[in-house]
Amino acid sequence: MTLRRFRRLLFAILLFPALPAIVLLCDRHIGRTAAGHHTDRIDEVPATHAALVLGCAETLANGRTNRYFTARMDAAARLYHAGKCRHLLVSGDNGREDYDETAAMAAALVARGVPEARIVRDHAGFATLDSVVRAREVFGLGSFVVVSQRFHNERALYIARHHGIDALGWNAADVSRRYGLKTRIRESLARVKTMLDLHLLHSGPKYLGPKIAVGGDA
Repeated sequence: MTLRRFRRLLFAILLFPALPAIVLLCDRHIGRTAAGHHTDRIDEVPATHAALVLGCAETLANGRTNRYFTARMDAAARLYHAGKCRHLLVSGDNGREDYDETAAMAAALVARGVPEARIVRDHAGFATLDSVVRAREVFGLGSFVVVSQRFHNERALYIARHHGIDALGWNAADVSRRYGLKTRIRESLARVKTMLDLHLLHSGPKYLGPKIAVGGDA
């Protein structure tokens, strides 16, 4: 074993007893920071040029419909039809030719009556950090509404505030605790990773690329 690997192993061993406390602290800090910046009420959402719809898989590994996806697309379509945004930027993972979250999101929104011309696809939304930062750096959105479930919006808003981005969360309907237990556990760990990415590693999006305008009627 190299000295470097030994140090990493030692660090992990020393950190392990404190892991539950670290997870809890990160979870609460992100939730408190985002408080007051997301809403369940459509009348509290200001009209904006575009909303950022955060991606997830349309179906689960067992082939069943992903309830998070359905609720998220319902919320995004409702936001558009209420006149709260002129465009929907759907951001998700398209890292493989056989896997494209944005295509599924766009199709679902069109099926809900959103004109295809009003949907812009961000194929490089590999993680929430990528989606939020790329919305400004690539798509030129100085302010926007984020559409996802509340727990996900809280993390996205924390990232936005850290980067000086003006964002508000529009909360999609959540799912039952029984159905979403694994997702909640992953979210708790994702919040720890977010804190590390922002405050220790200073991570950025995996890919930026050329500027892409979201509509011409801002």
